[in-house]
Amino acid sequence: MNWRQIYKSRLTTAEEAVKSVRSGDGVVPSHAAAEPKHLINALMARKDELKGVEIWQGLNIGDAPYAKPECAGHFVNVSFFLGKNNRKCIQSGQGEFVPIHFYAQPRAIRESLVKCDVAMISCTPPDENGYVNMGVSCDQTRIAVEKARVTIAQVNKKVPYTCGDTLIHVSEIDHFVEYDEDLYEISLIESDPISEKIGYNIAGLINDGDTLQMGQGKIPNAILKFLADKKDLGIHSEVFSDNLIPLVKSGVVNGAKKTINKGKIVATFIQGTRDVYDFVDRNNMICLKPVDYTNDVSVIAQNDNMVAINSALEVDLMGQVVADSIGYKTFSGVGGQLDFLRGTEQSKNGRPIIALPSTAKNGTISRIVAVLKPGTPVTTTRQDVHYVVTEYGVANLFGKPIRERAKLLTNIAAPKFREQLEREFFNYYKSIGE
Repeated sequence: MNWRQIYKSRLTTAEEAVKSVRSGDGVVPSHAAAEPKHLINALMARKDELKGVEIWQGLNIGDAPYAKPECAGHFVNVSFFLGKNNRKCIQSGQGEFVPIHFYAQPRAIRESLVKCDVAMISCTPPDENGYVNMGVSCDQTRIAVEKARVTIAQVNKKVPYTCGDTLIHVSEIDHFVEYDEDLYEISLIESDPISEKIGYNIAGLINDGDTLQMGQGKIPNAILKFLADKKDLGIHSEVFSDNLIPLVKSGVVNGAKKTINKGKIVATFIQGTRDVYDFVDRNNMICLKPVDYTNDVSVIAQNDNMVAINSALEVDLMGQVVADSIGYKTFSGVGGQLDFLRGTEQSKNGRPIIALPSTAKNGTISRIVAVLKPGTPVTTTRQDVHYVVTEYGVANLFGKPIRERAKLLTNIAAPKFREQLEREFFNYYKSIGE
């Protein structure tokens, strides 16, 4: 059969397609904004027929109906990165959290450590050669399709056609469900005065010709406000979003000085507003690659003058970074923080950066602490940390002894907590005989 015959023979409804999911199966949906809502809703309609179906999921920005209390016993949400709609489920013990580097997730799927019986993906209609485009989620989509017993594709005309390693032939997919709907979106996040001070401090570490990695949020948005006078910046990142579009349109980001993938913006997934989905549609400058390429330490290190900017919830005075938990409670996920910090450390003239506001809860809690609370998991070890930036300045910890690190970090803590931090750190070191 030619591809058109294959496609037609495998075209069905969502209700019919999800009948291929069995109790105890592991289901891997497309990541983040690409999660196929229509297919998930059809699967939820079978709730009472199913037991112990595991939904293995990366970053959750969607509705997460499988994480609701009434789904207990029927669906188990197994998450690599929590969002607002599945956080309570995981924290309560109804679901499960998997601490894993982003780059390693395809390997975990390949080696059956991630249970991938059914892949549910979003894609464009097939092109003239019989290939669908995986749109805004390249990261681990291909390996999920290759590994799954059954692949169900929601063919959605609102999925943008992205360039890079983003094509899958119709012969590799078992069921096609044509259903158009809006993708999940993340609204633009406005910066605030504290974020802008942090952004200003970070911008001072960025030079013409650098290649950047940054995510979304108040601090990344604030940084971009201070880069308008830079030249020839490149992007090698996990995510491409709205915040970079003005710098691309103005020519500040052009990739002209990149060491590899010159002239290309390299990312593994896209999320944001409809504007960014329209911007990337058939935009050959945007090149999506699998996450085990974009987040591979050896690939990142090939970018000279790499600058990686990652956030944290808490940093202790030795330089240990907590980015995924508040105390022992999981809040988000490990993601690609350590992937990029280590790759950037190995880059020629690389600058790994951890950025965070100095306080939380309206200034009542210091995010820079003398010692982490018992049970707090460390996301990034002290030996992996170079620059730490708050609104009060920049601390370069690379090659510094513990006591000097403590002084540098205290100097960028909120002033009202500095004396307390010095006292607590002294007492801690005294107690362990340092």
